[in-house]
Amino acid sequence: MHDNNGKMRSLVVGVGVCCCIALVASTMGKQLPIVGSSILALGIGMLVNLLFPSRKNIDLGLQFVSKRLLRFSIILLGTGLSITQVLRVGRYSLTVMVFTLTAAFGSAYVFGRLLKVNWKLSNLIAAGTGVCGGSAIATLSPIIEADDTDIAYAMSATFIFDVLMIVAFPLMGRWLNLSDLAYGLWTGTAVNDTSSVVAAGYAFSEAAGDYATIVKLTRTTSIIPIALIFSVVAQYKNGKTPGKIRSNSMHISGLFPWFILLFALGAIANTLGLIPPAMQAPLRQLSRFLMAMALAAIGLRTDFGKMLDSGIYPMMLGFVVSVIVVVVSIMVQFALGQV
Repeated sequence: MHDNNGKMRSLVVGVGVCCCIALVASTMGKQLPIVGSSILALGIGMLVNLLFPSRKNIDLGLQFVSKRLLRFSIILLGTGLSITQVLRVGRYSLTVMVFTLTAAFGSAYVFGRLLKVNWKLSNLIAAGTGVCGGSAIATLSPIIEADDTDIAYAMSATFIFDVLMIVAFPLMGRWLNLSDLAYGLWTGTAVNDTSSVVAAGYAFSEAAGDYATIVKLTRTTSIIPIALIFSVVAQYKNGKTPGKIRSNSMHISGLFPWFILLFALGAIANTLGLIPPAMQAPLRQLSRFLMAMALAAIGLRTDFGKMLDSGIYPMMLGFVVSVIVVVVSIMVQFALGQV
């Protein structure tokens, strides 16, 4: 009985701590939209972890938030995606996105092996760079069963390069004498997080910002096929082939994470107009808040010793992948005659 009370206390206090950090991060995020609540929650969690490393009394709560609530936030994220966005933007942006996504995951694979970065961290960096920053990393991490330290490292690397891009993109766009359309397409396909795309896009012009935002929202929908692909890839990487799974269990969840099915169904429901417009904004806000809670828990559980052991190579990988995506995006536009 006493043990059960201790577990309940650990669960409640852990969830409460994450909720408090998420509230602080969300409030700060409104003042610092370029950074965003998720990165702030991760940073605050890591800082608290550094100052107060003992977390035995709240570990059950942290596990619940970083695993269960993270999955629920991803399901809610799906309800804000619309597949019709892909059709609206047109064939040029879709073509550029195919090349940038291929470049992100391809270069992460090649250079990740050269730099001896583990495959999970390599693909988290690729997802953050090629798809949509922190949201893509958060979505992919439970699918491939990524370590909290890898998630924190990938988030940090993505954020650092996002900040650099916000400053560099408007300068490079003017130097290249890009049109609003070309710059918007370039920014929407090459800058990582949505808030960073908005900042870099509108820093160039109003029209460029509008186009960059539309392209970025379309690019975000690529989370769906990538999540589906990695649901299968992760099973093979972890030694769980479909044949082995079928012989041991009749549950589809052994091969395919259930929350990704709900995530995809949420996007389909939104596309078909089954989610009332009045519900969309609250669901999006709840998704962001729960994701901030999950990242706070990940920050609180980050093993700094492992991060230091990883060294500079994952950061170098993030830099290489980011540069390749930026270059590929503008080169494809030149090849298509968009510039």
